[in-house]
Amino acid sequence: MTDLALAAANAAAAVLPSVEPLIAAGAQPGNENVTASFSGAAIAEVDGGLSGRIAVLVGDELTEALASSPIEGLDLAAAVQPALDAIAATLGGSAKAARTVELDLVVSDLGDDFTVVPLIGAGIAASVLIQDHLLADGGSPAAEPAPAVPPTSLVEPVETFGQVSTSSTGTETSSAPAPASNVTPLPVRGLEMLHGVDMEVTVELGRTRMTVRDLLALTPGAVLELDRAAGSPADLLVNGRLIARGEVVVVDEDFGLRVTEIVDDSAVG
Repeated sequence: MTDLALAAANAAAAVLPSVEPLIAAGAQPGNENVTASFSGAAIAEVDGGLSGRIAVLVGDELTEALASSPIEGLDLAAAVQPALDAIAATLGGSAKAARTVELDLVVSDLGDDFTVVPLIGAGIAASVLIQDHLLADGGSPAAEPAPAVPPTSLVEPVETFGQVSTSSTGTETSSAPAPASNVTPLPVRGLEMLHGVDMEVTVELGRTRMTVRDLLALTPGAVLELDRAAGSPADLLVNGRLIARGEVVVVDEDFGLRVTEIVDDSAVG
């Protein structure tokens, strides 16, 4: 069970938005205090031969980046859906659409028996939660769990500013810290950590309204009149929100959209 939990958590770590690489560290039994260090949570149902729930807990960096995102349709559930998909696939199932939940409801949603795997970067950046019966019943044959990393070696990283050693003559020498000009800059934080998140992009030619009677009377060959005049630009929607308009074009026998206008927030009604 532990190896499978680590494999699932490492699969999530590879796709979870983060400012630094994450690694799974030390699976452990879940308890009522598991959400204490986090600011957001998303849960998904697992199916595809399995039945259960999985969750991802995230810290302030991701929730603050989402709050500052100009794309309102991008919420926590959408941002961590790829991570939940990766967990479910490793367990041998598939994840349904994620939902954002309040932190104080996570434990009750998962029940008493679940496993927690912290995801470590500079500190504990996130955690993966998996109901125990999914670990007992699931498992993709292709999954190769990464070796566990002791949490105590990563949760409290120690910065060494100088190192004292003893030479062959018995004299103590001290190595000074590297000059500031040689220090590797910290990764850019904020909205850029969301750059790898997948979003649903839709091109809409137009809409119409129909009664149930007319809808049931549709047959092949029927023509629907849309609320858009011929030659009018099509709408580009991201997660259901209008962000641009453009002209429909054909690219290598596939339809495409040539963007002609970026829609300002104040222009969206």
